[in-house]
Amino acid sequence: MQAARDGADVLTTFEAERPYPLLTLKGEGLACERGGRLVFDGLSFEARSGDILLVTGPNGSGKSTLLRLLAGLLEKSDGQIVLEGSEPESEIADHLLYAGHLDAVKDGLSVAENLAFWGALYGGVASGAASGAALEAALAAFALDHLADLPADVLSAGQKRRLGLARLALIERPIWLLDEPSVSLDAENVGRLARLIEAHSVRGGIVLAATHADLGLGDVRRLDLGALASGAAA
Repeated sequence: MQAARDGADVLTTFEAERPYPLLTLKGEGLACERGGRLVFDGLSFEARSGDILLVTGPNGSGKSTLLRLLAGLLEKSDGQIVLEGSEPESEIADHLLYAGHLDAVKDGLSVAENLAFWGALYGGVASGAASGAALEAALAAFALDHLADLPADVLSAGQKRRLGLARLALIERPIWLLDEPSVSLDAENVGRLARLIEAHSVRGGIVLAATHADLGLGDVRRLDLGALASGAAA
């Protein structure tokens, strides 16, 4: 299968495939405490297929906490997380791909081996294999193809960030949770990230991205945790 392209950039082997099922991710009256401190309370939002929801707010307002809670890495104090439209037997985690502050790069593996590891771990790689066209497209999505055989411990901070984000182009999950995804990226690679996010949205994917930066995205919605009293996404 040929990788789809956006200009000179390879995106994925699957973003031009069938659209994702229609899904709605909801947070209803969410509260979370960390270290005995109430980070947020009464937080509600809704994100539907095709939505790009930017989670904004000052430091300490709970942006990373919200994404980690949705990813199942933290326990909520109150409220509900609901995914409508999924198969009854599936878990919310089956639909999520989380990219946090850390790049989740194993220094002892090569660039290509890191991606193959994540593809095998998730088991949801395009066409069921973390090799061949799928792996090549994921490397090319962030211009890492010429670095494929290098050990990850020699990469710069920006290259490691790109390697961590390349999972988005390899693993097929409809909901992306991205925590400050543009950190350490130059303008060219922020552009690559934006094109990948927009292609995911067009296919019916959902993106929640916590960010302080302008990602250069067009049609987005915002959930401002600094104005939590308003109680809803704009």
